[in-house]
Amino acid sequence: MSLGPIMCDLRGCQLEADEREMLCHPHVGGVILFTRNFESAEQIAELSKSIHELRQPHLLIAVDHEGGRVQRFREGFSRLPACALMSEYGPIKKTEFLAQQTGWLMAAELLAVGVDLSFAPVLDIGGKISQVIGDRAFHTEPEQISRFARAYMRGMKEAGMVAVGKHFPGHGSVAEDSHVAIPYDERSFEDIKMHDLIPFERMIHAGLPALMPAHVIYSKVDKNPAGFSEFWLKKILRQELEFQGTIFSDDLSMAGAEMMGSYPQRAEAALNAGCDMVLACNNQQGAISILDNANIPDSVELQSRLIRMHGHFKNTLDELKQTDLWKKRSQVVLNIEKEPELDLGDDAVV
Repeated sequence: MSLGPIMCDLRGCQLEADEREMLCHPHVGGVILFTRNFESAEQIAELSKSIHELRQPHLLIAVDHEGGRVQRFREGFSRLPACALMSEYGPIKKTEFLAQQTGWLMAAELLAVGVDLSFAPVLDIGGKISQVIGDRAFHTEPEQISRFARAYMRGMKEAGMVAVGKHFPGHGSVAEDSHVAIPYDERSFEDIKMHDLIPFERMIHAGLPALMPAHVIYSKVDKNPAGFSEFWLKKILRQELEFQGTIFSDDLSMAGAEMMGSYPQRAEAALNAGCDMVLACNNQQGAISILDNANIPDSVELQSRLIRMHGHFKNTLDELKQTDLWKKRSQVVLNIEKEPELDLGDDAVV
């Protein structure tokens, strides 16, 4: 059975019978996990195993696991720093080193419990404008973000995981939080291109395998949020930037997506605009309505893109923690101080 373009979530820490049936629907291609799905490293590894055993090729398993405020799995996993804290350690080379070490550690530990990918790194511009981004961003300057994110991506790749940059073309320059409101960015395309778009362009040229667009309306550019915009996804991303990777939508249950209509209408709009896979989270009936009612377009390129998102699993978590590499890198990351500044909630796609 091929992988479909819908990524769903689960209610608890184990698969229920109706969820097994849902995940076997041909339009499903992945599962995203949240803190509500986590009890322990052993339990999450068993849950991942049960999901992977449902189908071949196995469903993708994803999680938001950036570090700082956004880390779904805690007990048994290394505590990861917020990205902004790495740039406080002085020279650029030092920050690149810390970013690479952290990217590897994050990816290696997730792969060890069967998780294929983390939606990371954040490529948004940091600073005081957007609280929901805040210290999740590497820096306030686009070129610095590009350098540090490339290092983070190298670490992820070394561990065996692809990177998913977010939130294209940039969420850091609007104050509103797209989880609870519809953000509007009133700048011109040229202003966005010369600032927020730079890290995405640099990362695409460096081989970024996947990205996630923002539920932000850039009103002088297009009337729809970027994740539902053919201009942003097809014209700018695919044609001008020549991005060949996978496009994951942000969560269709967020306030920033509500203007697109019902859940089936939101999924259709995102897929028709250019997304390869859409996330239907935190409303299981909404996800089921998509599977039952949405007109899902055929895509000859979808399978090759999604198959490339599979993780490369090497060790169990216990085995990983016995390696000298994990001991060395976990100690480096542990020494980075962390001060969470804002609770984003455990069950929101970010």
